[in-house]
Amino acid sequence: MRLKRIQAIMNNLLLAIISAIGMGLGATLVFDLWGAFLQRFFKIPPSNICLVGRWIAWMPAGRFVHANIAASARKRGECALGWIAHYSIGVSFALLFVALAGSAWLEHPRLVPAVLFGLATVLAPFLILQPCFGLGVAASRAPNPALARLRSLMNHAAFGLGLYLFGWLAGELLGRLL
Repeated sequence: MRLKRIQAIMNNLLLAIISAIGMGLGATLVFDLWGAFLQRFFKIPPSNICLVGRWIAWMPAGRFVHANIAASARKRGECALGWIAHYSIGVSFALLFVALAGSAWLEHPRLVPAVLFGLATVLAPFLILQPCFGLGVAASRAPNPALARLRSLMNHAAFGLGLYLFGWLAGELLGRLL
């Protein structure tokens, strides 16, 4: 009896992890598609993911903060590193969301918690990435701080929408498989 309970818990945990990975990849894709939409129709440039890779590539040399990341020397493989990091961060956020929201959310995804969580993830660029890039807290030193903040908020809201959409899709797929 106890072994069956442990197996059920492990199966549910595995399904939650697999769902969260799919949600993270899908939500990050929605983030990127939203950025492409904003660029095409509103001429708002998307996030430069290669700069994330440049930032990470400088870390082994002990450089974590840049006066202006765009002016820092390029590093070999920075774009690939940036994209891998971007999607890995999306998956990490989705794992955190599923851990916080619980299996009940996975069984019955709701839009509002996912979008609110997506909006909360904007704290990462506001408090970590942008200051380390030389843009200040919440892009306060960016050429157009208001636009940078709005773009970040819209991108992270899109990420939250993606969490919901791919959470719903994961639930539908798992419901058909189980």
